[in-house]
Amino acid sequence: MTPFQRLPLASLRIFEAAGRTGSFAVAAQELGLSPSAVSHAIRKMEAVARLHLFQRSTRAIRLTREGQVLLDHVQRGLEEMSRGFDVLSANPAVPLRLHAAPAFASQWLIPHLAGFVREHPDIGLRLSSDTVYASFDTDDFDLDIVYGEPPPSAHEKTPLLIERLTPLCSPALADRIRTPQDLYAVPLIHSDGQSVQWKGWFKANGLPIPDTYGLAFDRTSMAISAAVDGLGVVMESTFLTEREMASGRLVAPLLHNSHTVRYVAHYLVHPRRAEQHGAAMRFKQWLLAELALSQTVSHLSDG
Repeated sequence: MTPFQRLPLASLRIFEAAGRTGSFAVAAQELGLSPSAVSHAIRKMEAVARLHLFQRSTRAIRLTREGQVLLDHVQRGLEEMSRGFDVLSANPAVPLRLHAAPAFASQWLIPHLAGFVREHPDIGLRLSSDTVYASFDTDDFDLDIVYGEPPPSAHEKTPLLIERLTPLCSPALADRIRTPQDLYAVPLIHSDGQSVQWKGWFKANGLPIPDTYGLAFDRTSMAISAAVDGLGVVMESTFLTEREMASGRLVAPLLHNSHTVRYVAHYLVHPRRAEQHGAAMRFKQWLLAELALSQTVSHLSDG
């Protein structure tokens, strides 16, 4: 029998409170116990687990390295148990925890979120965005929208849509671009984070690769903004730039007389579970439907 199997849930709750507050007295007050009862429970837990969880002095306690590692896991475990009860009781206060790639979040998701909020007013949403994939085991996300095909795992992954990459620029700069060869005479904006770079587009169109670029950015949103401001031509997804193209701030001067690079850029990833988080599945259904509509509108506008 493992130490975990021999420990009552009450001991874990006491340990979590003491580790989080850094005080046996505060933990005791929070849990309705005496400080001596908290101290006794912690010592018993350390004996059963054969771990030294706290460094004690006359005035304070402090988690050891072992204690901090265990606290991180216990807090996630208690939170998941709490979420399980909330989900089964259909508690509307439980937020949907969504992680998304930065460009997807800022360029497409946030502009479309009003539709989801309107259709699902009972679902709270917590959105985080960076370039690090969610792990689900060591963080608290329900869904992840990632850029690039995720590495092999036990998680379920759904390709979202085929995106098309083409040169985009301001209408004023577009007057100077009639053929692909005209790109050699204008500043090209490079986006460091793209899976397909300018060299991939030139290669796909059978053209020599330029030696230099006008500007380089490490965020797609900055590269798009630079193109809107007339600083050069960006090679970007028509999906991620649908707002800028619909408003006329960006145009695609070579869309119909060059080869457009097509690829699946984004995937929806979530753990495989027998009982899925209801809000997560509702968001997934909305997302896929909204993407299908967005892709249809994009194709009609190209025609």
